[in-house]
Amino acid sequence: MSAIWTLIDLLAGRRDPATLDAAAWEEVISVARAEALATTLAERLANAAVPEAVAALFADLSAAGPVQQTQALWEAEMARRTLTPVGVRFVLLKGTAYAAANLPNAAGRQIGDLDILIDADDLPRAEAALLAAGWEWVKSDPYDDAYYRNHMHELPPLIHRERDRMIDVHHTILPLTHRARPDAAAMLADAVQSLPGGNGSFLLLSPPDMVIHCAAHVMADGDLAGGLRNLWDFHLLADLREDEWQRAVERASRQKLAEPLCRCARLATYLFGEQTVRDNVSLTLTDRMFLRAITARDDWARPTRPILRLAFYIRSHWLRMPMPMLARHLWTKWRKA
Repeated sequence: MSAIWTLIDLLAGRRDPATLDAAAWEEVISVARAEALATTLAERLANAAVPEAVAALFADLSAAGPVQQTQALWEAEMARRTLTPVGVRFVLLKGTAYAAANLPNAAGRQIGDLDILIDADDLPRAEAALLAAGWEWVKSDPYDDAYYRNHMHELPPLIHRERDRMIDVHHTILPLTHRARPDAAAMLADAVQSLPGGNGSFLLLSPPDMVIHCAAHVMADGDLAGGLRNLWDFHLLADLREDEWQRAVERASRQKLAEPLCRCARLATYLFGEQTVRDNVSLTLTDRMFLRAITARDDWARPTRPILRLAFYIRSHWLRMPMPMLARHLWTKWRKA
Protein backbone atom coordinates (compact mmCIF):
# COMPACT_ATOMS: atom_id res chain seq x y z
CA MET A 1 0.00 0.00 0.00
CA SER A 2 1.30 3.46 -0.89
CA ALA A 3 2.13 5.93 1.87
CA ILE A 4 -0.69 8.30 0.99
CA TRP A 5 -3.27 5.54 1.33
CA THR A 6 -1.69 4.45 4.61
CA LEU A 7 -2.08 8.06 5.80
CA ILE A 8 -5.73 8.05 4.72
CA ASP A 9 -6.42 4.77 6.51
CA LEU A 10 -4.72 6.03 9.69
CA LEU A 11 -6.87 9.19 9.69
CA ALA A 12 -9.98 7.12 9.03
CA GLY A 13 -9.16 4.67 11.83
CA ARG A 14 -8.99 1.74 9.42
CA ARG A 15 -5.29 0.99 9.99
CA ASP A 16 -3.60 -0.05 13.22
CA PRO A 17 -0.54 2.20 13.76
CA ALA A 18 1.25 -0.74 15.37
CA THR A 19 1.49 -2.45 11.96
CA LEU A 20 3.83 0.25 10.56
CA ASP A 21 7.60 -0.22 10.62
CA ALA A 22 10.16 2.59 10.76
CA ALA A 23 10.36 2.97 6.98
CA ALA A 24 6.58 3.16 6.67
CA TRP A 25 6.42 5.85 9.36
CA GLU A 26 9.05 7.91 7.57
CA GLU A 27 7.05 7.76 4.35
CA VAL A 28 3.67 8.48 5.99
CA ILE A 29 5.00 11.48 7.90
CA SER A 30 6.64 12.86 4.74
CA VAL A 31 3.34 12.61 2.86
CA ALA A 32 1.39 14.04 5.82
CA ARG A 33 3.68 17.08 5.90
CA ALA A 34 3.27 17.59 2.15
CA GLU A 35 -0.53 17.43 2.51
CA ALA A 36 -0.57 19.78 5.55
CA LEU A 37 -1.96 16.92 7.64
CA ALA A 38 0.97 16.10 9.93
CA THR A 39 -0.47 17.84 13.00
CA THR A 40 -3.90 16.43 12.23
CA LEU A 41 -2.38 12.95 12.17
CA ALA A 42 -0.62 13.65 15.47
CA GLU A 43 -3.94 14.63 17.06
CA ARG A 44 -5.75 11.60 15.62
CA LEU A 45 -3.10 9.23 17.01
CA ALA A 46 -2.59 11.04 20.32
CA ASN A 47 -3.41 7.93 22.37
CA ALA A 48 -2.02 5.33 19.98
CA ALA A 49 1.03 3.17 20.60
CA VAL A 50 3.64 4.50 18.17
CA PRO A 51 7.46 4.32 18.10
CA GLU A 52 9.29 6.63 20.51
CA ALA A 53 10.66 8.87 17.76
CA VAL A 54 7.22 9.23 16.19
CA ALA A 55 5.66 9.98 19.58
CA ALA A 56 8.23 12.74 20.18
CA LEU A 57 7.50 14.29 16.79
CA PHE A 58 3.75 14.07 17.38
CA ALA A 59 4.16 15.75 20.77
CA ASP A 60 6.03 18.65 19.20
CA LEU A 61 3.41 19.01 16.46
CA SER A 62 0.53 18.88 18.95
CA ALA A 63 2.20 21.52 21.13
CA ALA A 64 2.58 23.87 18.15
CA GLY A 65 -1.04 23.50 17.05
CA PRO A 66 -2.65 25.65 19.78
CA VAL A 67 -0.01 28.35 19.23
CA GLN A 68 -0.95 28.56 15.57
CA GLN A 69 -4.65 28.74 16.45
CA THR A 70 -3.98 31.53 18.94
CA GLN A 71 -2.08 33.48 16.28
CA ALA A 72 -4.92 33.00 13.79
CA LEU A 73 -7.57 34.11 16.27
CA TRP A 74 -5.47 37.13 17.23
CA GLU A 75 -5.41 38.14 13.55
CA ALA A 76 -9.19 37.79 13.50
CA GLU A 77 -9.37 40.07 16.55
CA MET A 78 -7.11 42.62 14.85
CA ALA A 79 -9.40 42.58 11.84
CA ARG A 80 -12.41 43.10 14.10
CA ARG A 81 -10.76 46.06 15.85
CA THR A 82 -10.06 47.57 12.43
CA LEU A 83 -13.35 46.89 10.64
CA THR A 84 -16.00 47.17 13.36
CA PRO A 85 -15.41 50.91 14.03
CA VAL A 86 -16.11 51.67 10.35
CA GLY A 87 -19.28 49.58 10.34
CA VAL A 88 -18.00 46.57 8.37
CA ARG A 89 -19.49 43.26 9.48
CA PHE A 90 -17.46 40.18 8.55
CA VAL A 91 -17.74 36.41 8.72
CA LEU A 92 -14.72 34.18 9.36
CA LEU A 93 -13.97 31.51 6.76
CA LYS A 94 -11.89 28.32 6.55
CA GLY A 95 -9.29 27.45 9.20
CA THR A 96 -9.78 30.45 11.46
CA ALA A 97 -13.54 29.83 11.48
CA TYR A 98 -12.98 26.20 12.48
CA ALA A 99 -10.71 27.33 15.31
CA ALA A 100 -13.15 30.01 16.48
CA ALA A 101 -15.97 27.45 16.67
CA ASN A 102 -13.68 24.76 18.12
CA LEU A 103 -15.00 22.35 15.48
CA PRO A 104 -13.70 18.75 15.32
CA ASN A 105 -11.54 19.46 12.28
CA ALA A 106 -9.84 22.37 14.08
CA ALA A 107 -7.59 19.93 15.99
CA GLY A 108 -4.29 20.03 14.14
CA ARG A 109 -5.69 22.12 11.28
CA GLN A 110 -2.96 24.15 9.61
CA ILE A 111 -4.09 27.78 9.26
CA GLY A 112 -2.54 30.11 6.72
CA ASP A 113 -4.15 33.40 5.76
CA LEU A 114 -7.05 35.03 7.56
CA ASP A 115 -10.07 34.64 5.26
CA ILE A 116 -13.14 36.78 5.84
CA LEU A 117 -16.40 37.39 3.96
CA ILE A 118 -17.99 40.83 3.82
CA ASP A 119 -20.78 42.49 1.86
CA ALA A 120 -19.61 43.73 -1.54
CA ASP A 121 -20.92 47.22 -0.73
CA ASP A 122 -18.51 47.37 2.23
CA LEU A 123 -15.37 46.75 0.17
CA PRO A 124 -14.27 50.42 -0.15
CA ARG A 125 -14.58 51.04 3.61
CA ALA A 126 -12.87 47.77 4.48
CA GLU A 127 -10.01 48.41 2.08
CA ALA A 128 -9.40 51.93 3.39
CA ALA A 129 -9.54 50.82 7.04
CA LEU A 130 -7.14 47.90 6.53
CA LEU A 131 -4.61 50.05 4.65
CA ALA A 132 -4.76 52.68 7.38
CA ALA A 133 -4.20 50.00 10.04
CA GLY A 134 -0.96 48.68 8.55
CA TRP A 135 -1.92 46.16 5.88
CA GLU A 136 -0.24 46.48 2.48
CA TRP A 137 -0.87 45.03 -0.97
CA VAL A 138 1.00 41.82 -1.74
CA LYS A 139 0.57 42.20 -5.51
CA SER A 140 1.64 45.58 -6.85
CA ASP A 141 1.26 44.68 -10.53
CA PRO A 142 -1.53 46.75 -12.17
CA TYR A 143 -2.78 43.80 -14.25
CA ASP A 144 -3.06 41.54 -11.19
CA ASP A 145 -4.80 44.30 -9.23
CA ALA A 146 -7.35 44.86 -12.00
CA TYR A 147 -7.87 41.12 -12.43
CA TYR A 148 -8.72 40.68 -8.75
CA ARG A 149 -11.03 43.67 -8.64
CA ASN A 150 -12.92 42.95 -11.85
CA HIS A 151 -13.13 39.17 -11.89
CA MET A 152 -12.27 37.56 -8.57
CA HIS A 153 -14.24 36.88 -5.40
CA GLU A 154 -11.87 38.83 -3.19
CA LEU A 155 -9.70 41.89 -2.97
CA PRO A 156 -6.05 41.49 -3.91
CA PRO A 157 -4.31 39.85 -0.91
CA LEU A 158 -3.00 42.08 1.85
CA ILE A 159 -0.21 41.50 4.36
CA HIS A 160 0.41 43.35 7.62
CA ARG A 161 3.70 45.22 7.55
CA GLU A 162 4.55 44.40 11.18
CA ARG A 163 2.95 41.04 11.91
CA ASP A 164 3.66 39.56 8.43
CA ARG A 165 0.22 37.94 8.35
CA MET A 166 -2.01 37.92 5.29
CA ILE A 167 -5.72 38.63 5.01
CA ASP A 168 -8.02 37.68 2.12
CA VAL A 169 -11.14 39.83 2.01
CA HIS A 170 -13.86 37.93 0.15
CA HIS A 171 -17.16 39.35 -1.07
CA THR A 172 -18.37 35.97 -2.36
CA ILE A 173 -16.95 32.43 -2.36
CA LEU A 174 -16.18 31.84 -6.05
CA PRO A 175 -14.79 34.11 -8.80
CA LEU A 176 -17.33 36.44 -10.40
CA THR A 177 -16.66 34.80 -13.76
CA HIS A 178 -17.31 31.28 -12.42
CA ARG A 179 -20.14 29.25 -13.91
CA ALA A 180 -21.66 28.77 -10.44
CA ARG A 181 -22.99 31.88 -8.70
CA PRO A 182 -23.15 31.41 -4.93
CA ASP A 183 -25.54 33.64 -3.02
CA ALA A 184 -23.11 35.43 -0.75
CA ALA A 185 -25.82 37.77 0.56
CA ALA A 186 -27.84 34.79 1.82
CA MET A 187 -24.74 33.33 3.46
CA LEU A 188 -24.04 36.60 5.24
CA ALA A 189 -27.67 36.91 6.30
CA ASP A 190 -27.65 33.39 7.80
CA ALA A 191 -24.32 33.78 9.61
CA VAL A 192 -24.21 32.60 13.21
CA GLN A 193 -22.19 33.51 16.28
CA SER A 194 -19.41 31.20 17.41
CA LEU A 195 -20.90 28.14 19.05
CA PRO A 196 -20.76 27.66 22.84
CA GLY A 197 -17.35 26.34 23.76
CA GLY A 198 -15.72 28.22 20.91
CA ASN A 199 -12.78 30.64 21.03
CA GLY A 200 -13.93 34.23 21.08
CA SER A 201 -17.15 35.56 19.65
CA PHE A 202 -17.05 35.83 15.86
CA LEU A 203 -19.57 35.47 13.06
CA LEU A 204 -19.34 32.21 11.12
CA LEU A 205 -21.17 30.67 8.21
CA SER A 206 -24.12 28.52 9.22
CA PRO A 207 -23.28 24.77 9.29
CA PRO A 208 -24.95 24.10 5.91
CA ASP A 209 -23.21 27.06 4.29
CA MET A 210 -19.88 26.02 5.81
CA VAL A 211 -20.26 22.63 4.12
CA ILE A 212 -21.18 24.26 0.79
CA HIS A 213 -18.20 26.61 1.00
CA CYS A 214 -15.86 23.72 1.74
CA ALA A 215 -17.21 21.74 -1.23
CA ALA A 216 -16.92 24.76 -3.53
CA HIS A 217 -13.35 25.32 -2.40
CA VAL A 218 -12.38 21.69 -3.04
CA MET A 219 -14.22 20.93 -6.26
CA ALA A 220 -15.17 24.16 -7.99
CA ASP A 221 -12.29 26.54 -7.30
CA GLY A 222 -8.72 25.50 -7.99
CA ASP A 223 -6.68 22.56 -9.17
CA LEU A 224 -7.21 20.25 -6.14
CA ALA A 225 -4.04 21.44 -4.41
CA GLY A 226 -4.61 20.64 -0.74
CA GLY A 227 -7.55 18.48 -1.76
CA LEU A 228 -6.89 15.72 0.77
CA ARG A 229 -6.86 18.13 3.71
CA ASN A 230 -9.95 19.90 2.43
CA LEU A 231 -11.81 16.60 2.03
CA TRP A 232 -10.87 15.76 5.62
CA ASP A 233 -12.43 19.09 6.60
CA PHE A 234 -15.54 18.22 4.59
CA HIS A 235 -15.77 14.75 6.14
CA LEU A 236 -16.01 16.25 9.63
CA LEU A 237 -18.07 19.33 8.70
CA ALA A 238 -20.67 17.24 6.87
CA ASP A 239 -21.67 15.44 10.07
CA LEU A 240 -24.91 17.45 10.12
CA ARG A 241 -28.42 16.83 11.32
CA GLU A 242 -30.68 15.51 8.57
CA ASP A 243 -32.52 18.83 8.25
CA GLU A 244 -29.23 20.78 8.00
CA TRP A 245 -27.90 18.45 5.32
CA GLN A 246 -31.13 18.76 3.35
CA ARG A 247 -30.88 22.53 3.61
CA ALA A 248 -27.30 22.38 2.31
CA VAL A 249 -28.40 20.25 -0.67
CA GLU A 250 -31.30 22.57 -1.49
CA ARG A 251 -29.19 25.72 -1.29
CA ALA A 252 -26.36 24.13 -3.28
CA SER A 253 -28.85 23.12 -5.99
CA ARG A 254 -30.08 26.71 -6.36
CA GLN A 255 -26.49 27.95 -6.68
CA LYS A 256 -25.31 25.32 -9.20
CA LEU A 257 -23.12 23.72 -6.55
CA ALA A 258 -25.04 20.47 -6.09
CA GLU A 259 -22.55 18.48 -8.16
CA PRO A 260 -19.48 19.64 -6.16
CA LEU A 261 -21.35 19.02 -2.91
CA CYS A 262 -22.40 15.48 -3.84
CA ARG A 263 -18.98 14.63 -5.26
CA CYS A 264 -17.34 15.82 -2.05
CA ALA A 265 -19.72 13.67 -0.05
CA ARG A 266 -18.90 10.57 -2.10
CA LEU A 267 -15.14 11.09 -2.07
CA ALA A 268 -14.94 12.05 1.61
CA THR A 269 -16.95 8.97 2.56
CA TYR A 270 -14.82 6.74 0.37
CA LEU A 271 -11.60 8.18 1.78
CA PHE A 272 -12.46 8.55 5.44
CA GLY A 273 -15.68 6.67 6.16
CA GLU A 274 -15.99 3.48 8.16
CA GLN A 275 -15.39 0.39 6.08
CA THR A 276 -19.03 -0.74 6.19
CA VAL A 277 -20.18 2.68 4.93
CA ARG A 278 -17.34 2.98 2.43
CA ASP A 279 -18.28 -0.32 0.80
CA ASN A 280 -21.62 1.20 -0.25
CA VAL A 281 -20.11 4.24 -1.98
CA SER A 282 -20.55 4.11 -5.75
CA LEU A 283 -17.88 6.24 -7.44
CA THR A 284 -18.34 7.52 -10.97
CA LEU A 285 -15.53 7.50 -13.52
CA THR A 286 -15.08 11.23 -12.92
CA ASP A 287 -14.95 10.64 -9.16
CA ARG A 288 -12.10 8.19 -9.72
CA MET A 289 -10.20 10.77 -11.76
CA PHE A 290 -10.56 13.24 -8.89
CA LEU A 291 -9.40 10.54 -6.50
CA ARG A 292 -6.30 9.82 -8.59
CA ALA A 293 -5.46 13.53 -8.74
CA ILE A 294 -5.94 14.00 -4.99
CA THR A 295 -3.71 11.02 -4.16
CA ALA A 296 -1.00 11.78 -6.74
CA ARG A 297 2.06 11.44 -4.48
CA ASP A 298 4.76 8.82 -4.25
CA ASP A 299 6.16 7.47 -1.00
CA TRP A 300 8.71 10.32 -0.87
CA ALA A 301 5.82 12.82 -1.02
CA ARG A 302 6.75 13.91 -4.54
CA PRO A 303 3.87 14.81 -6.89
CA THR A 304 3.09 12.16 -9.49
CA ARG A 305 0.74 11.81 -12.50
CA PRO A 306 1.85 15.09 -14.11
CA ILE A 307 -0.52 14.86 -17.08
CA LEU A 308 -3.52 14.38 -14.81
CA ARG A 309 -2.42 17.24 -12.55
CA LEU A 310 -1.98 19.47 -15.60
CA ALA A 311 -5.48 18.54 -16.76
CA PHE A 312 -6.93 19.60 -13.42
CA TYR A 313 -4.90 22.82 -13.51
CA ILE A 314 -6.39 23.64 -16.91
CA ARG A 315 -9.83 22.64 -15.63
CA SER A 316 -9.50 25.03 -12.69
CA HIS A 317 -8.94 27.95 -15.04
CA TRP A 318 -11.65 26.82 -17.44
CA LEU A 319 -14.16 26.78 -14.57
CA ARG A 320 -13.16 30.25 -13.47
CA MET A 321 -13.68 32.11 -16.73
CA PRO A 322 -15.06 31.84 -20.26
CA MET A 323 -12.66 30.56 -22.92
CA PRO A 324 -11.92 33.91 -24.66
CA MET A 325 -11.16 35.54 -21.33
CA LEU A 326 -9.06 32.54 -20.27
CA ALA A 327 -7.00 32.75 -23.46
CA ARG A 328 -6.34 36.47 -22.92
CA HIS A 329 -5.47 35.90 -19.28
CA LEU A 330 -3.02 33.07 -19.93
CA TRP A 331 -1.45 34.98 -22.81
CA THR A 332 -0.96 38.04 -20.62
CA LYS A 333 0.51 36.01 -17.75
CA TRP A 334 2.85 34.18 -20.16
CA ARG A 335 4.10 37.44 -21.66
CA LYS A 336 4.67 38.94 -18.21
CA ALA A 337 6.55 35.83 -17.06
